[in-house]
Amino acid sequence: MGKKIKLVDICYARAGDKGDISNIGLIAKTTEYYDIIKSKVTPEKVKDFFGDIVKGKVEVYPLDNLESLEIVMYGALDGGATGSLRIDGTGKPLATALLRMEIEA
Repeated sequence: MGKKIKLVDICYARAGDKGDISNIGLIAKTTEYYDIIKSKVTPEKVKDFFGDIVKGKVEVYPLDNLESLEIVMYGALDGGATGSLRIDGTGKPLATALLRMEIEA
């Protein structure tokens, strides 16, 4: 069993949103870290991490040329920024939250 690390220690994150869809760019700090996140950050792990916040499916796309992952989460913004009753219904808080997720390295 490997040691657990938080994504914040090996990645940067950027986020965007469109309607009720949140997308997070997870950018590895090194090539070695990219290999780790590419194998460990799965749609199932991300969906499990967010629990009831993400109502729809999660897709993870590797971007090898950028050593990054594009994570798309459907039904993640409680209807969208302008229709949500959340304090901040945009994708940015979800990117910050994802950086707290732990993976085995």
